[in-house]
Amino acid sequence: MLGCDWFCWSRSSVSDGAWAESCYEPKLFSLPSPVPSWPAGEGFATGRIHIGEIEIAQVTELEKVWSCTLLRRKNHGVTVYKPIRIPDGFYCLGYYCQPNDEPLRASLLVARNLGSSKEEKSFTTVLGIGNHYTAPKSPALQKPLNYILIWRTDGGNGSNYSASGYFWLPCPPDGYKAMGCVVTNNPDKPSIEEVRCVRADLTESCETCSLMLELSSFQVWNVRPFKRGMWEKSVPVGTFFCTALCNSEAELGISCLKNVNLCLHAMPNLNQIHALVRNYGPTVFFHPDEIYLPSAVSWFFENGALLYRRGYAIGETVDSNGSNLPCGGSNDGEYWIDLPCDDRRHYVKLGNIENAELYVHVKPALGGTFTDIAMWVFCPFNGPATLKVGLKSIPLGKIGQHVGDWEHFTLRINNFTGELWGIYYSQHSSGEWVAAYDLEYIEGNKAVVYSSRNGHASFPRPGIYLQGSSTLGIGIRNDAARSDLYVDSSVKYKIVAAEYLGDGSMEEPCWVNYMREWGPKVTYNSRVELEKIIGLLPVTIRFSVENIFNRLPTELYGEEGPTGPKEKDNWVGDERG
Repeated sequence: MLGCDWFCWSRSSVSDGAWAESCYEPKLFSLPSPVPSWPAGEGFATGRIHIGEIEIAQVTELEKVWSCTLLRRKNHGVTVYKPIRIPDGFYCLGYYCQPNDEPLRASLLVARNLGSSKEEKSFTTVLGIGNHYTAPKSPALQKPLNYILIWRTDGGNGSNYSASGYFWLPCPPDGYKAMGCVVTNNPDKPSIEEVRCVRADLTESCETCSLMLELSSFQVWNVRPFKRGMWEKSVPVGTFFCTALCNSEAELGISCLKNVNLCLHAMPNLNQIHALVRNYGPTVFFHPDEIYLPSAVSWFFENGALLYRRGYAIGETVDSNGSNLPCGGSNDGEYWIDLPCDDRRHYVKLGNIENAELYVHVKPALGGTFTDIAMWVFCPFNGPATLKVGLKSIPLGKIGQHVGDWEHFTLRINNFTGELWGIYYSQHSSGEWVAAYDLEYIEGNKAVVYSSRNGHASFPRPGIYLQGSSTLGIGIRNDAARSDLYVDSSVKYKIVAAEYLGDGSMEEPCWVNYMREWGPKVTYNSRVELEKIIGLLPVTIRFSVENIFNRLPTELYGEEGPTGPKEKDNWVGDERG
């Protein structure tokens, strides 16, 4: 942690680019349709969340403090805001910053202490031994002792900056952590009443995640919790981190909050989950040339899917609800599912979009301040891949195909308001988060998901996406387009898991707990096939194509069915993106 007597500031040079006042400031974003009134519940969409000794609220009314625009840069600089109209009894934890080329949609948290001095100085009885004095706990929130000046720029005539700006890091008392920075437009230190620091045991560590502004002597970063996942307790405040480059090796000087309230009272109940899916469920469009369409899992089973066990030549017909599947454990290679071996094989391989449905897993995110609604799509078969080299497309035969395909996308819902915050589009072994302001909507607040031809990866817009090198124009094609082949997830869905609701709240289908593969492993010398393809290419690009092949997922080099949703890292962990 930086000492309170340390500071490092500098002025940016002319090479940082000319600045202009406010011409690219963020514009306020709102969803296409008003957020509905949700069914009655406990704490979901009530505006406030208890996380133990602290209650937090989301402030969306902000006042600009400092703004800059880099006219000769690809981005348009950043704007810093302070929260205004903070509810009575709540305190600011830090300021908010965002790029100017994104619509304004802040989620900045303010906090108040729920503990009372009377409770903190109470007497307690310990195991019947008698009355023992309990040392009072320190308050959850405390004023900073001082501020460190991290960086400054002086405005005025002849300056490259539109206005003066001074970036300060609060110095917390011993045993406390700072949550965010404060920015002023004059050199006077902010008042110690401006923000509050949080007791260390009520905080978690955070990390930088995206660079918003970089000058010759200064950086501004978005931050996120270091620990993320279904059962993690870290809560992002919505503040930012900044540093002078002369101190780039320093420890991150701010933290996240920690939700120690195990009841997760702000998560939606079952009725509210259904309402969320009906209001936000995207429409999934399949490519007009797609032949390997989705189906319901029950349809796949009812039409002859077979369960095989290692060492046994004959497969066992899977029950329509999957009740005879081996459940639990891990993917040990002992079992796998395959298409029927009779004349239904080709029919089942093509799927049945008319009865297809999406399978919904609901889980806490970011310490229970957000809800993730993961929506899983099942296809009986994944088609072969196509290589794109410049303007030429080369079918790769059977390379990339396999029985059984599980793909998903995830809606992230703000638990303070019930608003859709963004969607994660899963794309094979990776993916991307797309903010709500950047989604394509089809009806009200329902977004669009494009499923790529043959591989079924999810994309936010139509087009040709390359898995490889887009700069060289070489890679595996993912073609996405709108067609009459679609599934409306707001109607055709089934909730299969929501662990936070507790035991007995809902029954998971048997197949959800099948942890083995949904297709057989078929080994063939795909490398030989790839070498043949590489040999047909111009000598000048062979090396680049070979390097791209070496980086592609291993499933392209043989047929191997995927494991089911519960065996994926993102079932418990956060999405990769």
